[in-house]
Amino acid sequence: MTGAVTVPLTRVGVPSAALFAALAVGIVFALTVGGPARVPRRLGIAAQGVLGVYIGTMVHRDALSALKGDWVIVLAVAVGTLLLSVLAGALLGMRRDVTPLTGSLALVAGGASGLVAIARELGGDDRVVAVVQYLRVALVTASMPVVVTLIYHADRSRATTQIAETPAAPWYLSVAIMAALVVVGAVGGRLIRLPGAGLLGPLALTVALEVSGLSFGLSVPMLLVQAGYMLIGWQAGLAFTRASLRSVGRLLPTALALIVFIGVATAGLGVLLARVAGLTPLEGYLATSPGGVYAVLATAVETGSNVTFVIAAQVVRILLMLFTAPLLARAVVWASRKLSPDQSPAMTADSREPIRVAD
Repeated sequence: MTGAVTVPLTRVGVPSAALFAALAVGIVFALTVGGPARVPRRLGIAAQGVLGVYIGTMVHRDALSALKGDWVIVLAVAVGTLLLSVLAGALLGMRRDVTPLTGSLALVAGGASGLVAIARELGGDDRVVAVVQYLRVALVTASMPVVVTLIYHADRSRATTQIAETPAAPWYLSVAIMAALVVVGAVGGRLIRLPGAGLLGPLALTVALEVSGLSFGLSVPMLLVQAGYMLIGWQAGLAFTRASLRSVGRLLPTALALIVFIGVATAGLGVLLARVAGLTPLEGYLATSPGGVYAVLATAVETGSNVTFVIAAQVVRILLMLFTAPLLARAVVWASRKLSPDQSPAMTADSREPIRVAD
């Protein structure tokens, strides 16, 4: 059933279509009591690991070298985006039906699928995080062609930039390397008490291999990526109840306004980046877009923009968001206990019950 929903969504260009389709199907099953009650723990960990390796393969040594002497401003802009996300999350967390932690994770501008995967482990409500994160990615992706055309007057007739292709390893070698990274990363991450070890452990190892040039052309088969998306979507969707669905529906107008706020504010950071790094305004906008990395890549190629710089800046943003999320979670939990000890944790408590990764 999930596959039947995924195919048309993919054809019309819906981002992370498998995750969204599985989320929707999971909600239907949860509300009709017609399916499984939860995703098995080991499958959830495996899905996290696959997504961790997949995200890690986005990092390429040659692309990162394109930043050259602009590392400081690129990192500063990424930190600025993180701070904007924290501010927006704090505002969303002021609602009594959303904990500050859930609000922060829901509006972190980067690594949507990864954050949904580990939201429950970090103590957040993955149902809210899934819906709001998908709304962010969808809104940014859908608005990008309009913004690029009407505000930046992009010329799509320019010669496109060629992206250097790296030799890919045979699928069986890639699967073997991926399996090793998932197991070693997850186990090693748990041994050193890394929050979100199922995702961040394999991600960290993959990034290390890519940067060192020892990845041997690792690429994650798209079939496994789609399976990972589906498992993460089901995990969040099956945890829904009619009451929680109504609660999520009530917070969407607020979430939508905060997503627009983040988009406008990061566009301002893009202006700053363009001036300091000597980019065009369009390249600054694409490099700081708070989501839709594949739409960013396609737009950069079509408009003849500096693709390597744009993607390198986007990778820095995504990695910063994912690796900072656990620290952010701890800080938000500590602050919320001090400032709002009476806030209702109802939605988070229900969502955490089905699976505990960090045990």
